[in-house]
Amino acid sequence: MYFSIIIPLYNRPQEIKELLETLVLQTYKQFEVLVIEDGSVDDASEIVHSFADKLDVKYFVKENAGQGFARNFAFERAKGDYFIIFDSDCLIPEDYLQIVNDSLARNYLDAYGGPDAAHPSFTPIQKAISYAMTSPFTTGGIRGMKKGIGQFHPRSFNMGISRQVWEKAGGFIITRLGEDIEYSIRIHSMGFKIGLIPEAKVYHKRRTDFYRFYKQLHFFGRARINVYKFFPNELKLVHFFPAVFTLSLLFTIVSNIFQWRIAWLCNFILAFIILLIFFHAWSKNKSAKIAFLSLIASFIQLIAYGLGFMQDFWKRVILKIS
Repeated sequence: MYFSIIIPLYNRPQEIKELLETLVLQTYKQFEVLVIEDGSVDDASEIVHSFADKLDVKYFVKENAGQGFARNFAFERAKGDYFIIFDSDCLIPEDYLQIVNDSLARNYLDAYGGPDAAHPSFTPIQKAISYAMTSPFTTGGIRGMKKGIGQFHPRSFNMGISRQVWEKAGGFIITRLGEDIEYSIRIHSMGFKIGLIPEAKVYHKRRTDFYRFYKQLHFFGRARINVYKFFPNELKLVHFFPAVFTLSLLFTIVSNIFQWRIAWLCNFILAFIILLIFFHAWSKNKSAKIAFLSLIASFIQLIAYGLGFMQDFWKRVILKIS
């Protein structure tokens, strides 16, 4: 099978260099790479072209329109039987394409997604953020676990679609705010076979500090409501959990300030959650420091997502403001 690897890029030249270096090492060689510079000021032209003798890489520049439409731009120019989408802040294990090719040969999928993990070279904060984004206690397992909650929806940091999907479903119809979730649901609705390839992991660097992580997760919370506007039935109870957690945390703080009788129960539940996340993160990373940072990252994730979710739920669902 011949793969077209598609990477939208916006002002991240160093990231694309690290990603392309991992693609050079792929054991499976039947692929091309399409890098779409989406109106960047700090472009990566020189870096990408330096890989011309190592990869079949094509570099395109277009006006900024968001990552969803940048991927569409690449779909229209890709030659592969299968299109694979990566975020520019990913590192790809050298056997990734071989794993995907073998898996599709055994059990063909019209579209697939893979999980993400923390690379040993990541900083402690990056490892903590990776934990928060993959833990069953913060995501419910919906981002690539074998036994996640609800229907599996591939995410665009690690996602593949067949040419047939592209020809029938087209590309992304929104460019931000949950564009990959909307696309996955639409592919499902057309009867295509979608699944997880658990071994097809990538190392996703995500944000490098907690402030930017907060902003990203607040955006994700808003994105879930944007997807709801397209597919109302896809808003599940699990998506309300961060908002419930955020409101419960606020209630716990208020109950302690005013010394309500229920405060002891709120404190007990909060302490249980803290210990559960801390020791689970410790078991995963074998580091008390990363476990502590993972606890902070988990609270940031839940609160940021919850606030973004509540903001747009109130605005777009209750008040019906577009």
